[in-house]
Amino acid sequence: MGLQDANADDAGFGTRIRQAVFWRSGSQIVSQMLSWIVTLLVIRLLDPADYGLFAMTQVILNFATFLNGYGLVSALVQSESVDSHRLRQAFGMMLLLNGGLALAQLAIAPLAADYYDQPMVAHLLKVQALLYLSTPFISIPEAIMGRALDFKRPALVNLIAAIASAAVALVGALSHWGVWTLVFAPIAGFWVKAAGYVIVTGFRPIPSFDFRGTGTMVVYGASLLGGQLFWIVQSQADIFIGGRVLEPHQLGLYAEALFLTQIFVSKFVPPLNEVAFPAYARMQKDPARISWSFCKAVRLLLLISCPVYLGMAVTAEPLVETLFGQKWLEMAPFVSILAFAMPFMTLQVMFAPVSNALGRPGITAKIAAIGAILMPVSFLIGIRFGAIGLAWAWLGAFPILTVLTARLAGAPMGLRIIDLGRAAAPGLGCSMLMAGIVMAVDSMLPLLPAPIRLGILVPSGALAFLAALMLCARGTLMELVGLIVRRTPPVQAPA
Repeated sequence: MGLQDANADDAGFGTRIRQAVFWRSGSQIVSQMLSWIVTLLVIRLLDPADYGLFAMTQVILNFATFLNGYGLVSALVQSESVDSHRLRQAFGMMLLLNGGLALAQLAIAPLAADYYDQPMVAHLLKVQALLYLSTPFISIPEAIMGRALDFKRPALVNLIAAIASAAVALVGALSHWGVWTLVFAPIAGFWVKAAGYVIVTGFRPIPSFDFRGTGTMVVYGASLLGGQLFWIVQSQADIFIGGRVLEPHQLGLYAEALFLTQIFVSKFVPPLNEVAFPAYARMQKDPARISWSFCKAVRLLLLISCPVYLGMAVTAEPLVETLFGQKWLEMAPFVSILAFAMPFMTLQVMFAPVSNALGRPGITAKIAAIGAILMPVSFLIGIRFGAIGLAWAWLGAFPILTVLTARLAGAPMGLRIIDLGRAAAPGLGCSMLMAGIVMAVDSMLPLLPAPIRLGILVPSGALAFLAALMLCARGTLMELVGLIVRRTPPVQAPA
């Protein structure tokens, strides 16, 4: 093993943590910006039907991902000590497990194609089986670097892999590969990452198939599967249900609208939750303080996210045409509906770190199980009205799931629904005022090209939101400014 484990007793342990956060967050931002730029370029070149076919394959891939053995990697990171033999054992298990998943996908591919009535799905899934074979070469080096708190090396490798994936995507889109562009780009990124991780860690990919003494590692990994399974069912049910009924074109419009509206909640909220978990854990003996801190987090996060979501909802038409091109204009109604559901999703996913910090992971699993029932049932009802019905299912079901989550996860910290409503009111209320003003401005505009129209509506919305904050929620605005500027220490929770 080329890297040494980080030692919490070392004087420089805190510095290593800060460096790890810097490299991890910095590389994610750069890679994500590159990915978004290339994604927007590729979307303008490909057709909605290409994304519809690709979305059908993602149901199979995402379901198999939770079986790919990453729980074993978590066990390696969590263990007090790991030797080279244990790494070889884990590598051997990962090879067998992911090789089995690849073979299973080859067998399932024709069945999936028959289910969707799309023969191309079988060909796509067979090639995508190559993704599983790269996983062992990524996961074990990741565990080595995670134990060493070395995030500089993976940051550099991830950036190189992102560039490779972006290059393949651009070449494929410009060369008219169609849906194969979406298949080969991630394969290139995964295998470049696998080769880079093996090189920078010095890990020798020699497996051991002597699995004696690995019981604890297997049990730990298996314990993580329950909640992940419920989440996979909840998050993939719409494509699984819609893919059998809808044409690839309509499914592609829906899938990309979901991608656009979920950018904030899927890319920015999870890192905040990673920070929130240890912060809440330090306060676990004082539930009232956790409740106060949680409400403050809700107030500030919705103050940032709600104007984005509601602004996206009321400017969907010029936004879609400007970013994606005119051939994607049919996507605008989906964006309008889904964007109104995203504030509820943002609020709902904020509860998990609280429950886990209070030592109540069972609550998180219970909520995931409820979502795994509620969302598929809603999609089964919504699909009767076509692709737009899937979007309405989000807007109809997620507020219910959010209220149930607030009651279940809020009880251990004494959180009342009325407290949550007061915390959400500044961001949501001012955003609704902003949305109304933007709609009024839009109705008065003459016929203009989409970029110019968007260029007028976005500043109008920003000014309207700022004015609404100054009139209705000046204290919350000053709280956000104080948090960013940090000229004074943050206010502590009342006793």
